[in-house]
Amino acid sequence: MALTIGSKAPDFTLINTEKKEVSLKDFAGKTLVINFFPAAFTGVCTEQMCSNRDDQSFYSKLGASVVGVSVDMPFTLGVFKTQNNINFDLLSDFNKEMIKAYDMYLEDFVLGLKGVAKRGVTVVDGSGTVVYAEETANPGTQVNFEALKAALEKIR
Repeated sequence: MALTIGSKAPDFTLINTEKKEVSLKDFAGKTLVINFFPAAFTGVCTEQMCSNRDDQSFYSKLGASVVGVSVDMPFTLGVFKTQNNINFDLLSDFNKEMIKAYDMYLEDFVLGLKGVAKRGVTVVDGSGTVVYAEETANPGTQVNFEALKAALEKIR
């Protein structure tokens, strides 16, 4: 189950595709949209990241930063980011610490693969409080972008 709205967002420090550390504290005072996705280069995950890419002006207009988080290595995420012209940070949670802290750990994926991120979105406001949380029951189901946008408009 996703984090509870109103709870304090767990701190994190992950590596981005440029091999630099990115932490929750880097977004202090800003709204952060965290997109969790199981695996780079898969259909629904690519659609999720590209939808966020295409809606970047909407997020920027609201002063929101966007990141994507998966358990893929930073090198893999770098190629994925380049091939799909992703215009926000993709963060590697290779050690599965953040996905566990955010209750976004999916034990059983497909083909017997284990331990990936669930598909979902968590929005953290500038004070570090969770203001929106969604996880899909099935990793093959896309997140509800309209509900996400409505939530962001509301906290604006």
